[in-house]
Parts: sequence; structure tokens; C-alpha cells
Amino acid sequence: MKYKIDIARIRENSIVLNGWVIGNSPEDQPSFQVFDGDNKPMDFKYVPVRRDDVSQSYFKTTCPQDLGFDIRIPYLRDSGQDRILVISCGGKTARVKLNAQIIERRNSASHKKTARLKSMLNAQTLQSAFDFWKENGVKALIVKSRHKLQGIDSEYDYPEWYELTKPSKEELDAQRAAVFDYMPKMSVVIPAYKTPERFLAAMLDSLREQTYANWEVCIADGSPRGEGVERVLKRYAQKDERIRYVILGENKGISGNTNAAMDMAMGDFVVLADHDDTLAPNALYECVKAINSDPEIDVVYTDEDKLDIDGGELFEPHFKPDFNPDLLTSVNYICHLFVVNRDLLSEVGGFRQEFDGAQDYDFIFRCTEKARKIYHVPKALYHWRCHQNSTSSNPESKLYAFEAGARAIKAHYERVGLKALSVEKGVDYGIYHTRFQIDGNPLVSVIIPNKDHTADLDLCIRSIVEKATWKNLEFIIVENNSGDPETFAYYDKIQKEFDFVRVVKWEREFNYSAINNFGVTFARGQYLLFLNNDTELINPESIEEMLGFCQRDDVGIVGVRLLYSDDTIQHAGVVVGFGGIAGHTFIGLHKAESSYFNRAMCAQDYSAVTAACMMSKRSLFDQVGGFSEDLAVAFNDIDYCMKIRSLNKLVVYAPYALFYHYESKSRGLEDTPEKVARFNREIRKFADKWPEILEKGDPYYNPNLTLRKSNFALRDLKKEKIGEPYKLEV
Repeated sequence: MKYKIDIARIRENSIVLNGWVIGNSPEDQPSFQVFDGDNKPMDFKYVPVRRDDVSQSYFKTTCPQDLGFDIRIPYLRDSGQDRILVISCGGKTARVKLNAQIIERRNSASHKKTARLKSMLNAQTLQSAFDFWKENGVKALIVKSRHKLQGIDSEYDYPEWYELTKPSKEELDAQRAAVFDYMPKMSVVIPAYKTPERFLAAMLDSLREQTYANWEVCIADGSPRGEGVERVLKRYAQKDERIRYVILGENKGISGNTNAAMDMAMGDFVVLADHDDTLAPNALYECVKAINSDPEIDVVYTDEDKLDIDGGELFEPHFKPDFNPDLLTSVNYICHLFVVNRDLLSEVGGFRQEFDGAQDYDFIFRCTEKARKIYHVPKALYHWRCHQNSTSSNPESKLYAFEAGARAIKAHYERVGLKALSVEKGVDYGIYHTRFQIDGNPLVSVIIPNKDHTADLDLCIRSIVEKATWKNLEFIIVENNSGDPETFAYYDKIQKEFDFVRVVKWEREFNYSAINNFGVTFARGQYLLFLNNDTELINPESIEEMLGFCQRDDVGIVGVRLLYSDDTIQHAGVVVGFGGIAGHTFIGLHKAESSYFNRAMCAQDYSAVTAACMMSKRSLFDQVGGFSEDLAVAFNDIDYCMKIRSLNKLVVYAPYALFYHYESKSRGLEDTPEKVARFNREIRKFADKWPEILEKGDPYYNPNLTLRKSNFALRDLKKEKIGEPYKLEV
């Protein structure tokens, strides 16, 4: 027998325990007993919980039995009494002593860190490590293990971080007293279906605690007779006239039940919420505050986190970017909390039954397509309860939802006029990979600056010529003051071998921007692919992956995923603000490791990407004047992205366009006083040119996340204030 108590706490005169138990086989059913300090049996509440994560880890299959538990044991905190939990399974028994002191010690920060370290050494983790080693090799396992250990040394557990950042009582009181110029009525619509009464009560309690008071809640209960929640609804409606409900008498499905709730709404904005989740007390206030900032805002969404089954622990916060249309077609990152202008709702219509399972995904697409403006509130204002029937805890329990999601994405593409060849499963369920149809057979001009290093250059060229499935290419090699005679011999050889390779000579001082601008003057292609000479193509379809995005009218630049030679990430997009100016995301993460909400493997919009491998439209390149030649070495690619974005064009990161980047073979580091001085001058030029994004923060990042690391970790509250940009130090 193996067991684990994931969570233990004392709440409302009860000891609350969440965890799991397994025996020798998936069929073994656990049983529980509770005794007091005198060894007398006690009554207690036990709810079985499905734990497919446990069954998959230990048995590589889904178990017919519920391996998880939610147990509540009567207990007075100040009594000093002991409780004994007896766990039995597979013919084995364990006794667990519980009291206030044990639970408080167990929940201390030092104990949690020790427990996490021990958890890395258990059989489940060791088996996972063995499987990872077999698939990815020992070097990858070492990298992943190092990152796990570094995670143990993080400054905060999320519950601690949340407590330090949530509004104080004084701030909440001030919100209750606030009067906005516009005080819209917010209609919270909730479909109910066989809802556990305590979960629905928790949602309604969280609404009644809102600091913004002009709201109504509209609940449509589609539960079968005898399994509804009318008793709870009637009790709350009697206490608060803002709570209204209808008993449908039948289950109309998630879409039908939600639409019935929407039909009841009389407010100016409609707020979508689930029957078993909760809202932070300032949720509606923050949404109304956003709406007051601009009369054209039609849609508001917020950050969110997860809530454990008993409602006592918050975990796994999702701190999102501002509106990111390409990320939305990769994953429904918006999800909760979602607020829509009722006039817009009337225009686009409610939920559609044919998308049940991803009905909110389809609805969000239709709303964001038509919205005048979309506002993101970067605060975790929605708590998504994690339990056995929730896709937040068990994605595979609703596979049909992800199939419906693919159909929702395709329907979105059809409405906006984009041609997708396919929408496929990405790295996980609910993560999508779109392959776009490419119009015609456009010429792509590959611009590669080069100084000596002919072995690198040859590998770069041949990897594309021999592997790439896109063949309509030309290569323009910009010779930059090479000193090795063999370099020029190579140039002669490669141009004779391939008539689509041309070498042009740059005979002035090194200036990355000017060199690339010079190379473009010889390009004949509609699309430009700027490429470092120390890169190597990995995915043969990388050019198509870039072209699929770059051909769109709303896109100006496409970047790629770059790996170091050890298969760790060198580039997966750029955040303006990292390190003071700009930096790559997820540096050093192994390609097989999971990134923050799988962002490294999601197509998405960023403020910038690196020109080590960057595709751009030639027409837009000419329109903005190419690379800025006053930025000779540093940040010229970031500056170019900012110029393209100033035309209201998107910069897209395409993760399935994949290359190696053997960085810094071609150019030395800033290791002399002259180079350091030049680097610092260029930092200052960039900061002077684009002050707004450095002051306000990157819209494709989140102010709750750190600017000191590239892994999307929580902001270090000891060194960085929420919403305050990282100080530029030169």
C-alpha cells in the first residue's frame, strides 16, 4: 500500500484531509476509520475522489476505483486532542496521528520544502525520471532535475504569495465605498447541474462578498428531479433579492442551461461563472474599474488560479498576457473570468450546443472577433475548483471537449477568412497546433551575414537545402570582412554548386543592422528570412510554419524556437523588460520539459523575437526603413519588431519552426571597454526610443511574473513591486 496526504488543515471545527491511496492493483479499494485519543471510533465524512494522475503514474491505466479521498474529521483546534486516521488497502494498514500541532508543523514552509524534496525521491518520481531518461537521455534528465531542485528554492509558495498581494481589509472597504462615473449592472450567469450544495453555496457566498454591489446572479438549474439545488437557491434568494433562479425541469446541456441563465440577465454586462467555483471579493470591482477606463471596452477577462476540492488552498495561478489572438487559437487561455457587454452578446448570440465541451471557447472567439476593445485585468480574481469532474484536474475525463475545441478554432478561422490545413493536438490535450494553407509559391530570400566560420555557414545552408520541404528559396550571404583565404574559396565553391546562393561583399565596419539592410537590397523575395550563420534547421517544415503566419495581413514578423546544441531552449520569444531591456523566454529549459502553461510550445504573439532566425514581409521591411543602423550590435532586432508593431502588425512566435542555434561562435562578447561602452550606449538609445513599453510593461507578459528570470516565475516581492518595471541599470 502507498498513500499520500496532499493537504491537511483545520477548518470550521474539522480536520480536512485530501490525498490518495493505492494497493497492489488498480482494483484495490481503500477504506478508512477514525478514532479519538481514547481509541474510540468516530463518525467522519468521506468523499471518494477520482485521481487519474495517480493511477496513470503507478498503474499506467485509468482505475475503476476512486483512489483519492476528501475526509473531514470533527475537531476543536484548542482541544489538544489527537485523532487517528486508519487507512487500509490491499491487505495493508497504516495509522496516521493528527492534531493541531502536527498539522501546523506539516504546513510550515520548511516542512513543505523538505516534503517536496522527498517527493522527488519516491517510486512514482523515480519511475517518471526513468521514463524521461529513456526517451530524452541522461543530459536532459540532469537538466530537468536541476530545474526541479531550483524550484524548491523559490521564494514563495503561491498561497503565501497570494496572501501578501491580495487587497487588505482597508482596501476592500474603500472599494465598497467607491462610486464610479458609470455603475453598470453586472449579470453573473451560472448554469447548475447536479451541483454539490456546498460548492454552489461557496460560489453564492463569494458573490455576496463582492465589494461592487450593483450585480445580479442568474442561475438556471438543469438537474434531474431529486438532484437539483432548489433548496440552496431558495434560501439564498430569500436572503438576497439580487439572486434569481429558474428550475428548468430538464438538462438542456451546458449550452442550453447557460443560455437559459443568460435569458434571465437584465444587466449591462454579462459575467460567465461556473456553479462550483468562487470569485475573489474584488472581482467585479476590478472589472467595472476597467470598463470605466474606456467606453469602447466590450470584453474584460482576468487572471485565475485553482482551488482545491475543499476550498481551502489556492494553487497553480495562471497569469495571462493582454489579448493575444494567436495564443487564443493555441489554447483557451482566457477561460475565466470572462465579462462581455450585453449589446455585443446580443449581436454574437449565446452558447452553441454543437460546441458543447468547448462552448465557452467558441463563445470567446465570437465575442473577441467583434469586440471594439478587449481589456485584461492582471489579477487572479477567479478561483477554479479542482475536482474529479473538472477538466482543470483531469483533462482526459473530457476528451470530447478538446475535439470540440478544434472545431471552435476552425469555425473562428472560417469567420475571419484564414485558411487552415489542419488543427491538430499539440503537446497536450487542449493545446492546438494549426497548419495554415500557403497561397501560391512565394520566394523566400534567406539573408545570412558571415565572417569566416565557413563550416558553420555550410551546415546552415545545407541543413535547409537538404532538409527543408519548402524549395523556393534564395540565399544571400553578406560577406563581412573575412580574413581567411579559405573563406573566399568556399564562397566560389558554394555559388557554383547552388545557383540560388549569392555572395555579396560588405566592406565597411561591423554593423549588424547595416549589413542586413545591405543584404536585403539584393533580395528578390516577397518574404525575408534573416538567419545567423551558426544555425541549423531541425524541423523540415519550418519554412512553411513561418510562412503560414507571415502571409497573414495582420502579421509582420515570425520568430522560431531555437535550441542550444544540448536541446535546451535558447529562444522561445522575447519579453521586453527582462533584464532591464529585453530577453529570451525559457532559456535553458529542455525541449521535453513543460514550460509555464506550455507557453514554449504554443504559437502566440510577442512584442519581439530574435533576428537569429526571423521572417518578415519585404513590403513592411521597406516601409519602416529596415533595421535601425544607429543600433549596430544590440537590440536592433527588438527595435525592428517594435517598429513593425507600431504599424499595428503582429509579431508571432511559431514553436514548430525549429532550429539549432550554436550561439556566439561568430561574434565575440562585449569584453573590452570599447565594446561595453558601445553596448551601454545602445541600451540607452533603445530605452529612449521605446520608453512606454519599458515604463508600462510588456503587454504580452504579466506584471505578477518576475523580470529577473526567463521562466515566468512569480515576481519576487522582496525585490520587485507588482506592476513596477525592472529598473534599468547601465
